[in-house]
Amino acid sequence: MEVYKNLVIVGTSHIARQSLNDVEKVILEKKPDVVALELDKERLYALLNKDNVDRRAKWGDIRRIGIKGYIFARLVEWIENKLGEKVGVKPGEDMLKAVMIAKEHKIKVALIDQRIEVTLKNLNKYITWKERGRFFIDVLKAVFGFGEKINFDLNKVPDDKLIEKMLLKVKDRYPSLYNVLVVDRNKYMAIRLKKLMNNFDLIVAIVGAGHVEDLIEEVKLLEM
Repeated sequence: MEVYKNLVIVGTSHIARQSLNDVEKVILEKKPDVVALELDKERLYALLNKDNVDRRAKWGDIRRIGIKGYIFARLVEWIENKLGEKVGVKPGEDMLKAVMIAKEHKIKVALIDQRIEVTLKNLNKYITWKERGRFFIDVLKAVFGFGEKINFDLNKVPDDKLIEKMLLKVKDRYPSLYNVLVVDRNKYMAIRLKKLMNNFDLIVAIVGAGHVEDLIEEVKLLEM
């Protein structure tokens, strides 16, 4: 948890059981005016209607966001689901927990993330063939137990040093992916958070742990 003025940011792992406890604890202790989530309307709808969302490939979806963006989204979804099965936590339960608690305590919910369609379109536009090849190779290595192994408990949120190490590796091997998924979205979320900070006394934001430090820096930059 990081605090800057009237903003409290909780960094989570979307499949870690610890994250569910952290989210509940902070919201109930802080009793904020707003709970801000690293989601857009489409992703929240998908989380709330997991059993009814049609996952079959649709030509309209592929044409709208691009083949590279579509494949990447489905691959990440598959990886998250496989990891979630190992720990018994479905991806996104941290966000659903926050929505449930906010609803129970009549706290406003704000969705601060960029539309997933925009993110995937940008990914399709900017990710290079070289990076895409590296990504698929790295996934295959992980599946078959080759390559560098980073050991950490999936039930817990990685510590700051491990997060920094993983982000540096992503930035080095997939710079375009890093810019689209991390840098651009941090800038977008910072603008949304700054508006909330100007209009409410206390905001608790729930975001992936890899966003926390740079997100706070982006909020600070908006005040300069």
